[in-house]
Amino acid sequence: MNDNNLILACLKCGTKNRVPGSRIDESPKCGKCGKVLSAAILSQPVNVTDSTFDREVLASTLPVLVDCWAPWCGPCKAIGPVLDELAVKYRARLKIAKLNVDDNPGIGSRYSISSIPTILLVKNGRIIDTLMGALPKEQLESQIARIL
Repeated sequence: MNDNNLILACLKCGTKNRVPGSRIDESPKCGKCGKVLSAAILSQPVNVTDSTFDREVLASTLPVLVDCWAPWCGPCKAIGPVLDELAVKYRARLKIAKLNVDDNPGIGSRYSISSIPTILLVKNGRIIDTLMGALPKEQLESQIARIL
């Protein structure tokens, strides 16, 4: 794994702790209260909104795959379990974010998202690529390899 720093909030005291990505599997402890920090949240997609997109995606220290979707979209539903698997596989190396474009039209408008699912690949605060459609897992992994 790489040495991207991750910020984990302690579930006991709320303190934010900086943890190197390469040490996430070493059961890091909170610097304030000593409780073991949970990295389970890194193994699942994070929901983002118009108000959290810049902080969660553009300011992320990790590369980010953003799934722009809607609850009524069949192909969006089909790709969901694949993204869940990828979140586990690339834990602490890639953040997977989900943006419901029906509830968050601002980001959809900002990035001219006109069809769903649309996947945004983001690195260092910049959109590296935009992928359209429910791509197979192998093709998504090939695209992920480009930004890691």
